[in-house]
Amino acid sequence: MEEKYLVRKVFAENKEKYLTSSTHNNPNDLSLLVEWLQPTSNMTVLDIATGGGHVAKALSKHVKKVIASDITKEMLENTAKHLSNIDNIDYCIADAEHLPFLDSTFDIITCRIASHHFPKPDRFIREVKRVLKPQGQFMLIDNVAPEDGLLDQFINSLEKLRDVSHVRALKISEWKKLFNENQLTLIKERKNKKKLPYDEWTKRTLKSENEINKVTDFICRASENIKSYYRVKWANGSVQSFSIDEWTALYKN
Repeated sequence: MEEKYLVRKVFAENKEKYLTSSTHNNPNDLSLLVEWLQPTSNMTVLDIATGGGHVAKALSKHVKKVIASDITKEMLENTAKHLSNIDNIDYCIADAEHLPFLDSTFDIITCRIASHHFPKPDRFIREVKRVLKPQGQFMLIDNVAPEDGLLDQFINSLEKLRDVSHVRALKISEWKKLFNENQLTLIKERKNKKKLPYDEWTKRTLKSENEINKVTDFICRASENIKSYYRVKWANGSVQSFSIDEWTALYKN
């Protein structure tokens, strides 16, 4: 599938940038994961689309075993190298929509800042339901689109322009429908604005000034209402930062 080829390509090329990204290294939602999940030393965790392994590392201190999975071999190898001093993390090349695990295997499953790359989020949630133990917990953290159609269209178009491996940031209502269809119960949720430093955000995936200028021009041509909603900040004629919607949700099987 073309989308998955693009995911592998983009993440293989930029594997080091995702390790050092200030967005992915944000300690606030990493500590929130531990606070909400309350992991214990007898638990086994699956971190789906682990990327730079930030969640796997945070949870490894509290549980028996973490399986850090990712569809991109090069990304996973790089992460394993950087986390080689942690002995209770295993690594597995895995497609989030076709997990290579038996039913009812994991006490906890996590997926952070990744599901907007999945072409079939319905299959992803079905797989989470399948491999999660009865009474097990699943925590999702990801960018989400607003319910308003124009704001939704803008952010998903902007993300695709900046990162060809982006598929779609879903609305919260769309996520909740998928969870309900799979009989997963919402325990706790939080919606917040996530500030993105513009220079780092664009250069994480784009190589040339021409590509970056296209993204900047797209923001410039947006309506004032859209710029206001996404809190676009300017200085000396350049975009410095903007803020997107992020949803954190804890579900129970």
